[in-house]
Formats: sequence, C-alpha cells, structure tokens
Amino acid sequence: MYLKRYTIASMFLMILVGWYVYAFITQETYIIEFFGLKLPSMSIAILVVAPLVILYIASMLHMSFYSFLNTLDRRKYDKDYEKFVDSIIDAFLGKEDRHNIYKTDRYELLGQLLDSSKLMNDGSLSPDTPNEKLNKVISIMEDLKNGNVVDLKKYSLDENNQLVKLNHSNMYKNSKLSAEDILNSKVKYNEELCRKVYVDFVKEAPLYAIESYSEYLTKEAMFIILSRINSDKNTLEIPNESLIKLLSGLELDVNDYVEMSKTLSLHMIPEQRIKLFEMLSEKNEEAMDAYLFTLFDLEMIDLAKEILNISQENEYLNFKSYLDLKECGKNYNIELFV
Repeated sequence: MYLKRYTIASMFLMILVGWYVYAFITQETYIIEFFGLKLPSMSIAILVVAPLVILYIASMLHMSFYSFLNTLDRRKYDKDYEKFVDSIIDAFLGKEDRHNIYKTDRYELLGQLLDSSKLMNDGSLSPDTPNEKLNKVISIMEDLKNGNVVDLKKYSLDENNQLVKLNHSNMYKNSKLSAEDILNSKVKYNEELCRKVYVDFVKEAPLYAIESYSEYLTKEAMFIILSRINSDKNTLEIPNESLIKLLSGLELDVNDYVEMSKTLSLHMIPEQRIKLFEMLSEKNEEAMDAYLFTLFDLEMIDLAKEILNISQENEYLNFKSYLDLKECGKNYNIELFV
C-alpha cells in the first residue's frame, strides 16, 4: 500500500520536474558520448529526470528488500503465535513432556514458562475466544466436567492423562462401556477406574468372575461380597478357604474384621462364621477381636472364656469386661464393647 503511494508520488514528481525543465528552462537536446560511441540525442529535460528515475528504482529495491525481511519476521511471529496457542491447548489438556521450539525471543520465553505449567479452567473461560481451536478444547473440557463422552483421539493423549481417565469414567457412567469391558482391558484403563467399576461388578457377578478380577478388590467391594453370602437376593456361596484367599489381598485392621463379622451375622451359617474367624485369627492376630466378638455374639461363652483365660492380662480388656458382666447376670449387646 505504501509502495503504491510512493510510486504515484515519485511519478508525479518526475513528470513535474521534466515538464518544468522542458517548459521553463530549456528545450535543447544533448548528445552523450560513451567510450567513443555517440548515443542518440536526448532532451535535457529527460537527462534531468533520469537521476530521479535511478533514485526511485534504487529506493524501491531498498524498500522491497526490507519489506520482504519484515514479511519473514511477521511470518515467524504468526507461526509462533499458532504454536503458542497449541501450547496453551496442550497445557489445558495436561500433556506431559512439552518442549516447543519458537523462532522469536519473546515467544521463546513465554513458551518455556507455558511448557512447565498446567492450566485449569475455573469455569470463567467460555468457548467464545477469537481462536477456534482453543474454543473446541474448552468445550471438550466442559463436556467432560458435565459427565459427557467426547472424542479425544486427535489429541494423542496418554492413557494416564486425567482427561482420558475422566472420559473413560463417563463412558462407563453412560453405559458405553461395561464393567467387564474395563476389567478385561486393564492395560488400557487405569487402576483407579478398574477398582471403581469392580465395586459395581461384584454386586451381581458369580464367584468365579469375582475371583478372576480380585486384584481390584477394595474394602467397599469386600463388604458388598460379604453381604451377598447366603442372602435372599443375588445370593453367593463361598467356602471359607476361597473367602480367606480373596481377603488376603487387603490390608485389614481390627475394626475391619469386626465389621466383617457384623455383616456376616445377617445371613452366614453360624458354624461357618465361627470357623471363618477362627481360621482368620490363626493367620492374623488382628482378626482375634472379630473371633471373640463372633463367639460372644453367637453365645459361645465357654469357648470365648477359654481364649480369654490364656491371654495376657492387658489383652482384650473390653471382652473380659463383657464376660464379667455376663457372669454377673448383666446382659448387654456385645456391639457396645467393640
């Protein structure tokens, strides 16, 4: 645009100078000799304008050259801007190992800071920015947050990426993935999701299926399994040996074992329940409280008394107190002592 204006102004000046010289100074011609050769005669007005033409051409070349350099610089900034937007998108998506290279110093500094940062949308950023790619990512994040399933394939995110995990969870919640689909593909789906769906899976699954995916057993899933033993709905029959093997993958404390006994008291056969906690107490001392609780709960007073009599003086004081009250004719609920 400026070169066009400059050209028009230069042409106007050259015509004006040539016309002025020809009209008011001289209309004569002049013959130029060049290395002995005589060139055709030219008007002096043309010879006066000739240096202006040369100056115009030289200045145009100069300005065109620097205009070209400026264009290259603008392209660098434009490319760095696009790359910077991509970096913002990567930061929103939580990509790891981001090392973008910029061609301009200003974007290089900002890019280094951004590559070492993670961005979170607090909800105030809506998908109506001037950049369409950024808008799409913001929309995706909003959809994920609202429990919807989105397509993340084109972003090449790692399976451990939090957005991928959330998308898998949404797929499960929206019945686009079954619990067994997830449990069968433990390499693809993260362990947290597998443990989560396993809790739902054990509500109706048969024993062999429960045992197949027992690596995802949690305390929550365990109590669901225990509540199904000999129950009227979704009943489950488990031998003590299988149950002990299943529980071996969990770290259980005294209270956990006691709560197990309470849960099993609803449906499990008393003989099996007693035998179960006897076996557990032999393997783990933490289960002894639950064994004593079970004995007292089932009124197996003599057997419980034998165990307490051979225990240390400072052990199982709560059960010893209960036994003393029992022998004095005081009947209390054993659950008050655990």
